Amino acid sequence: QVQLVESGGGSVQAGGSLRLSCVVSGNIDRTRCIGWFRQFPGKERERVAMIYRLADSTFVADSVKGRFTISQEKAKKTVYLQMNSLKPDDAAMYYCAAARGTGGPCYRSIDFDDWGQGTQVTVSS
Repeated sequence: QVQLVESGGGSVQAGGSLRLSCVVSGNIDRTRCIGWFRQFPGKERERVAMIYRLADSTFVADSVKGRFTISQEKAKKTVYLQMNSLKPDDAAMYYCAAARGTGGPCYRSIDFDDWGQGTQVTVSS
């Protein structure tokens, strides 16, 4: 099991930027990917971006492609979500999550085992 702590959320105006951080503690070597999800009120969590921890390959959802970037700093056990050109539609609770094991998918929220508490992002028009 790993523990994840998000930070960096806040309130920005449309067009602004935020960088979210996810610090991972525990046995990170047993995780295959770290993902960022967001959840709108009354909706299920949706995957925003994901990084395979060893290969460093990434995925970014079409809805945020070109605006959001996921990266990791292995020495700090931290995964970042850089969010630029924010829109009011991006306002949500953002979570990071880890999928354990060396095999398996990293697509849906059920593929991930450990979750942080979330960080709120608010975007005003």
